Amino acid sequence: MHPVHRRSRRLELRELQAADVDALFAVYGSEKATEHMSFEPRTRDEVEQFVTRSVTASQADPRTEYTLAVVERDSGHLIGSGRLALDPHQPGGATMGFALRPASWGSGNGLETVRLLLGLGFEELGLHRVWGARSPANEASARTMARAGMVEEGRIREHVHKAGAWRDSIVHAILDHEWAARNA
Repeated sequence: MHPVHRRSRRLELRELQAADVDALFAVYGSEKATEHMSFEPRTRDEVEQFVTRSVTASQADPRTEYTLAVVERDSGHLIGSGRLALDPHQPGGATMGFALRPASWGSGNGLETVRLLLGLGFEELGLHRVWGARSPANEASARTMARAGMVEEGRIREHVHKAGAWRDSIVHAILDHEWAARNA
């Protein structure tokens, strides 16, 4: 499926473009934005490589990865990215993740982003289950996923190695019939 374009009241998901590197670097290059992620802040060159890989992956047939720009509808500014990655070992399943620039936090943008990603997964891709993992310390992400209808399923122990230490991850998931019941 290409191109992806989904809208909510304030945001839209669209395909990443080469011109998005600097705006995305404001997210992935930020210590604050990457504090709870599984990686350290990235360099601009690393973000450029990430965007190039994402653009290439968007052309794959069949497509298994959807890394998309999160854009404010009114201003057209890129405020982050969202990702759905189909799992070849779990038919009908995908992992989900999102990252927003810190200036956009606390205003419901995370919830709108998660809902857009889940809508893509269930309504357009016909998925059965979507799951995401977060740092145990990221309570804002926990609240966001819960508000979107995702259920906390458990802990993956010492799942991420970052800053010289192992960290657990907390898994949240939602099923297609749960999504449908919430959005009927």
